[in-house]
Amino acid sequence: MRILCYGDSNTYGFDPRSFSGSRYSSPWPELLAKSGWEVTNHGMNGRTIPTAACLPPPRSDADILVVMLGSNDLLQGCSAPETAARMEAFLSQMYRLWRHILLVAPPPMQRGQWVTQVHLLSASAALPALYQDLAQRLGISFADAGAWGVELGFDGVHFTENGHRAFAQGLHTALQSMTEAI
Repeated sequence: MRILCYGDSNTYGFDPRSFSGSRYSSPWPELLAKSGWEVTNHGMNGRTIPTAACLPPPRSDADILVVMLGSNDLLQGCSAPETAARMEAFLSQMYRLWRHILLVAPPPMQRGQWVTQVHLLSASAALPALYQDLAQRLGISFADAGAWGVELGFDGVHFTENGHRAFAQGLHTALQSMTEAI
C-alpha cells in the first residue's frame, strides 16, 4: 500500500533542538516505511491548512492520503472550530482527488516555549473531537494521535525522537485497520 503523508513540521521531522531547521534522522514517515509501507513524506515546516487559493497536495500514485494539520493554524490565532472549518474546506477538495483519506488529529499541545497561553492548550485538546465529527460527516477515516503517547519536546508542539516512534506505531495500527476495510 502506498501512502502520501501531508502535514507540517511534525510530518517533516523538524528537530526543535536545531536552529537551522534540521530534521531528525528518522521522522515518523520514514519509520512507517520501515514497517512495510511505501511512504512519501510531504511534510513542510510552518504549513497551515491550505485554503482554496492554495494548491492541493501533489497527486501521486499513492493509495491513501494521510493528513495531519491544524497545530500551526491554532498557533496563528485560529480557534478549534475555525481550524476544523478550514480542514473541512480542504478535505472537501481532496475528497474529489483521493479515494482513501485518513485524517489524523495532532496530539494536544503542552505547556512549553511555544505554548504559553492556556487557550492553546484547550483549543488543541478540543480539535480531536471536531476532526472526528468531520471525518464521520465526510465518510473518511480518522485517528487521534493524542491516544498514542506521543512525547512532545520543550516547545510543547514538536515531537521528540521517542514521540516520532510512538506516532509511527500508532499510525501503523490505524492504517492496518483502515486497509482491512478497503
